[in-house]
Parts: sequence; structure tokens; C-alpha cells
Amino acid sequence: MSSPQKPAAKKPAKRKVNPALMKPVQPDAALSAIVGSKPLPRGALTKNLWDYIKKNGLQDAKKRTQINADAALKVIFNGKKSVSMFEMTKLVSGHVKA
Repeated sequence: MSSPQKPAAKKPAKRKVNPALMKPVQPDAALSAIVGSKPLPRGALTKNLWDYIKKNGLQDAKKRTQINADAALKVIFNGKKSVSMFEMTKLVSGHVKA
């Protein structure tokens, strides 16, 4: 008697990276002061922005979704003292050229 074979387990589908997120974008002068002036993919731009926020302690201690602006970020945040991390993404989009 042969034992019944188990069907091969399906491998989880690899997540496809959105090619639009990999395309380099050019930060404007205000954003370049924070993330650098070279064109970089949106993912890298966001990472650099978060590195800056963490390095300078700009994430609100009590409400972690709020980002407190310093002088450089205030320009990007349209003069606002504090924005949510979701609003930050929208505001940063206005400072890049595809």
C-alpha cells in the first residue's frame, strides 16, 4: 500500500512593487534642504524624511501620528506648526516633480 501524497503547498504570491513608487522624483529647493537634491524614488524620499524627523525629535511624544515642524519643515507644511503623518505625505507631494 502506498500512502496518499499531499498536494504541494502553494507558495505565497510575492508582493509586486508598484513601478510608480520606484520612479525617481526630483525634490524642490525646500524639500532638498531635508532629503538632498538628487532625484530619488518616493520610498527613499519618505525614508529620508522620517530619518530627519526622528533625528530631530519632531514626532509628537503624546500623539505619535503628529509631526511637529521645525523651520525647514514649516516651509513644506505650508506654515503649519504640526500636521498628521497622513497630511504630511500629501504636502510633500506638492514639493516633488515626477
